[in-house]
Amino acid sequence: MSHEISIGQAIQQFLRKSRLKSGIQSLQIEEVWENLMGKTISRYTEKVQLINHTLFITTSVAPLKTELLFQKEKIIQRVNEAMGESVVREIVIQ
Repeated sequence: MSHEISIGQAIQQFLRKSRLKSGIQSLQIEEVWENLMGKTISRYTEKVQLINHTLFITTSVAPLKTELLFQKEKIIQRVNEAMGESVVREIVIQ
């Protein structure tokens, strides 16, 4: 009986042990941001970065900053669900 794992599982295991993971998660965050938050929010978000379990969201639109502040918990939950693990613990809106 062999213990086969899929290539996807092998890559995930590698990334868990690798320093590349946070960089790759940052890229994934950018890819899923529009799907999670919608085109309008995505259009007015200048930058989304994940650094050490903190999601940095950059926008120059004051009403959007306020809206994102109110939705912090929901955003954390959505992003973590999309990433399949608890990668975001805090959100900083700049």
